[in-house]
Amino acid sequence: MTTLVTGATGFVGSHVVRQLVARGDKVRVLVRHGSSLRALDGLAVEVVRGDLRRASDVRAAMREVREVFHAAADYRLWARNPTEIYETNVAGTENVVSALDGGVGRLVYTSTIGTIAVPHARSPDEGVDASLDDMIGHYKRSKFLAEQVVRDAASRGAPAVIVNPTTPVGPGDWKPTPTGKVIVDFLCRRIPAYVQTGLNVVPVEDVARGHLLAADRGRIGERYVLGGRNMTFKELLDALAATSGLPAPRVRLPWRAAMALGYVDRIAAAARGREPRIPLEGVQMARHVMWADGTKAGRELGFQAGSVEAALQRAVKWYRENGYVQAGG
Repeated sequence: MTTLVTGATGFVGSHVVRQLVARGDKVRVLVRHGSSLRALDGLAVEVVRGDLRRASDVRAAMREVREVFHAAADYRLWARNPTEIYETNVAGTENVVSALDGGVGRLVYTSTIGTIAVPHARSPDEGVDASLDDMIGHYKRSKFLAEQVVRDAASRGAPAVIVNPTTPVGPGDWKPTPTGKVIVDFLCRRIPAYVQTGLNVVPVEDVARGHLLAADRGRIGERYVLGGRNMTFKELLDALAATSGLPAPRVRLPWRAAMALGYVDRIAAAARGREPRIPLEGVQMARHVMWADGTKAGRELGFQAGSVEAALQRAVKWYRENGYVQAGG
């Protein structure tokens, strides 16, 4: 039987594919027409071109599959047309759930820590009861709605498990993701100051391994935080400085000043027809600390996260070798 991965050309999805191939699975990937396959270079996979938003394409890709890893997502903190984010993240997930049949033994859905680490959560873990009103921005709102689709399906008997990665770092972030952009901006010396916030950082390879563990050991209908180390943003920048040999910013920017800069950048970006470099949703998210407790995944799945510093070393090396950073960065 075959294992299907959606989002296989993305950061987390490509690492999931690599680990499935390494353990000997026959892997099929659903990728959009025109998408680059560079993240899958050297991997023996069956490529099916299609659109996650088209139910017939999803049904065709899921024929005769044993497991499904639904890692596809529109991960943007800004979009000219936010409807696109909901079409991929919510409607696309509805299509995956609707296409499940008796032959699929397990669906692993890749959600986000953003549905758990909400402002009122003192110790964010899988038991946090959040609402749509707690979600900041279209990306988090769409992922919250998509997660509800999967949870509802599981309550009706679908063999679905949810994983909630925190902040993955490491090599292979081709797009890059918003977190990857932070690393690239640091290496290009475009971060003159920092805001007081916090996040949970985890090696992307361990997040991928957590997906496989969830498929093998996860309980249907349950959520699992795939996290590593809780760090302040300053600690993350200091770790990047130690890894890259570049200086970390010393100036702390008040949150209100960051918001003001975000508004100015949005106006300038609109005038120039470009994407804002300081997404307001990102600044709004930074107002509260997004730490998390991954005890449950360790206890039930046997999940363990490796060194954040080593993952940052791999990330820095990869960005430098793949042309994201000019000489001296």
